[in-house]
Amino acid sequence: MAYDFDLFVIGAGSGGVRAARFAAGFGAKVAVAESRYLGGTCVNVGCVPKKLLVYGAHVADELEQAAGFGWTLEEGHFDWGTLIANKNREIERLNGIYRNLLVNSGVTLLQGHARLTGANEVEVEGQRYTAEHILIATGGWPQVPDIPGKELAITSNEAFYLKDLPRRVLVVGGGYIAVEFAGIFQGLGADTTLLYRGDLFLRGFDGSVRTHLKEELEKRGLNLQFNADIQRIDKLEDGSLKATLKDGRELVADCVFYATGRRPMLDNLGLENTGVELDARGYIRVDAQYQTTAPSILAIGDVIGRVQLTPVALAEGMAVARRLFKPEQYRPVDYQNIPTAVFSQPPIGTVGLTEEQALEAGHKVQVFESRFRAMKLTLTDIQEKTLMKLVVDADTDKVLGCHMVGPDAGEIIQGLGIALKAGATKQQFDETIGVHPTAAEEFVTMRTVTR
Repeated sequence: MAYDFDLFVIGAGSGGVRAARFAAGFGAKVAVAESRYLGGTCVNVGCVPKKLLVYGAHVADELEQAAGFGWTLEEGHFDWGTLIANKNREIERLNGIYRNLLVNSGVTLLQGHARLTGANEVEVEGQRYTAEHILIATGGWPQVPDIPGKELAITSNEAFYLKDLPRRVLVVGGGYIAVEFAGIFQGLGADTTLLYRGDLFLRGFDGSVRTHLKEELEKRGLNLQFNADIQRIDKLEDGSLKATLKDGRELVADCVFYATGRRPMLDNLGLENTGVELDARGYIRVDAQYQTTAPSILAIGDVIGRVQLTPVALAEGMAVARRLFKPEQYRPVDYQNIPTAVFSQPPIGTVGLTEEQALEAGHKVQVFESRFRAMKLTLTDIQEKTLMKLVVDADTDKVLGCHMVGPDAGEIIQGLGIALKAGATKQQFDETIGVHPTAAEEFVTMRTVTR
C-alpha cells in the first residue's frame, strides 16, 4: 500500500521534533501535527521559561551578597510584567527556531489537532492522511485534584502568564515543580507557603539531599508545611482565596498553585480507533522499542510515563528515527545514570543511585559527605551550606551515585554523569586533580567515609 507519509508524528515537543527531523534527514517522508505550540511543554510552559524565572529570582541573592564585596546599591525594584514580557519574547524566538528546524528538514508541518482514525490513518482539521508509522509524542498535562474550588487554582501552565506577581502564594505539591516554583515566587518577593501531604518533599531523591534542602529553604524563610493538604478552596469578597485544610486550618492567599502531578495528554486522540492499550497508570503501553500494542503506532516521551525529562524524550525520538530509517545506527536508550537537576534555591544536581537505592539493591555502601559554606559567601553574613555526597560500592570501589545541593549543582553534575557512565571508581575520583578554588573540587577531595 502506498502511504502519504513514512512517519506521521503527533506532537511537536522535544521528542516529536527530534524524531521528525532525523527521520527526514534519513530520507523518510515525514509530517508533524501540533495543535498548541512548537517546542512542547519544555519550551513553552516548562524547563525553559521556568529557568528564566529562576534566574530572575536568583538576582535577589546577588543583590544581598553585593555589600560584602564593596557594592553599595540603591534599593532595587522588581517588575513582574517586564520579566514576563521578556520571557514571552524569548519563547516566541524559540518557537520560530523549532518551526525552521522542521521546515528546513523537509518535514510537512500541520498546525491543528490530530486524531487517530485507524492504525495507519490520522485526521487533522478534517483532512485525512495515511502513514506507514505513526508516532505519538503528545506529552503530559498538569492535573489538579478534584476538590471543591479546584477551578480557582492555577498550575504551571497559567503561572507563566500571570498578569501580576501574587502577594501571597500557596504552592501545593512535593515534587520538583512545586519546590522550584516555591523558590521562584519567594525569590521574587511573594509571601510563599509550600504545602505537601507527605512527611518530606522530593520523594525518590537521596535522603540527605531532601533533608539538606529542607533546612536551607527554612533558612530562607520559606514556610514549609508537611502532612498538610487542602480540602476545599473558596473565593472571598476581596478576591483573595481561602484554602481550608483537611486538619481544619484555614490559609488565605492571592494564588493557589498546584503541582501535584501530570497526566498523559490523550484527550480526543482517537486511541479507541486503534489497538493501542494503556498501562495501569493510564500511560500508553510500549515495548523496549517504543512500539505500542498496535504495531504501526509508536509512542515516546511523557505520554509513556517512563523518565519524564526533556533529554530523555530527545534520546527516545532519536532511537525511533534510527531504528525505523537508519537501523545500522540504532542503539537503545540507556535509562541508567541519567543526570538531572532541580532548580530550587539552592539547586540540586544528582546522578546515579541514592544511598537508599544502593542499600536496597544489596550493595555494601560507603558514603562520603561534605557540608561547607561556599567561598563566595565568606564575605557575607549568609550562612547557606552546600552539600556534596558520593555513594560508593565498598566491594568494587565503583561510584554508584553523586548528589549535590548548592550553587551550580546542575552544571557540576553533568560532568559527573559522564564519569558514572564510564564506570568511574572512587580511586579515580581521588586521583583526579581538582580545579581550585571551586566548589566542584570537593567531589575529588572527599577522603573520609562518613558512614
